Amino acid sequence: MSFKEFNFYPKISAGIATCGYTTPTPIQKEAIPSILDGKDVFGLAQTGTGKTAAFVLPLSQRLMNGSRKKARALIMALADVVASGRNH
Repeated sequence: MSFKEFNFYPKISAGIATCGYTTPTPIQKEAIPSILDGKDVFGLAQTGTGKTAAFVLPLSQRLMNGSRKKARALIMALADVVASGRNH
């Protein structure tokens, strides 16, 4: 499987290619389709497995459509874990 199969907007695909990514990680393969379908997702994976991209890429795709005058996404994370990269 490659990132091309997700049919992201060209600018998102270009960003993925610029970073040198071609193949999604297991968490990305599982989460991205569900998020693109508008489903809520709870994911658990080790540090460095691509969790951030697993939600940011499809969320960016969804946010490119529709109104920009109201909140349409909520991301909840433990700030100290995200900032430091630690596992708790």
